[in-house]
Amino acid sequence: MTPLLLATGNAGKVRELQPVLAAHGFAVVGQTELGISSIAETGSTFVENALLKARHAASQGGMATLAEDSGLCVPYLQGAPGLYSARYAGPEASAATNNAKLLTMLAGARGAARAAYYVTCMVFLESAADPSPLVAQGFWRGIIGEHSAGGGGFGYDPLFWPAGGLRSAAQWSLEEKNACSHRALALRRLLELLAERQAPPPQPLSLND
Repeated sequence: MTPLLLATGNAGKVRELQPVLAAHGFAVVGQTELGISSIAETGSTFVENALLKARHAASQGGMATLAEDSGLCVPYLQGAPGLYSARYAGPEASAATNNAKLLTMLAGARGAARAAYYVTCMVFLESAADPSPLVAQGFWRGIIGEHSAGGGGFGYDPLFWPAGGLRSAAQWSLEEKNACSHRALALRRLLELLAERQAPPPQPLSLND
């Protein structure tokens, strides 16, 4: 198994990513296990924040690192909560208070105005100084329900109803989410890029061929 540091202190994210990464030969270590603290997310995009987290954790952990930045975007709210999804209702906000604020902000919205999507941006670094980070994104579209449903998942899952679904994301099993969620799609694309970068170089043609 190849050691891989996950640059997140979010236990929910570790729980979602770990089984998929293990199936691809990675022994996952969360940054909390190594005593690595979180870094301020000062970027203006999901890509910038993911790269900040990846370089910080890789410099502290000294191993290949995977970081991600994700959030919920609602076009009706000009993309909010967006980059501030984890702290939508304030710096120390809980998932419950964030969900409550989102419902308040969408109180007058109906139908298509409640459309939303989860987005994840993932970054993989071989080391803190890796000059060519691998970057992949994934999207999961749906709508924001008018009330919470389900006790699974985390974040805005109790309010997020995937497109075509009859249940909130908080009512999906981990296996179901890992088949089609924004995080699953981003990870799948990242693993494809990693396989491409690690592929053996093509052999030169022999003059006798």
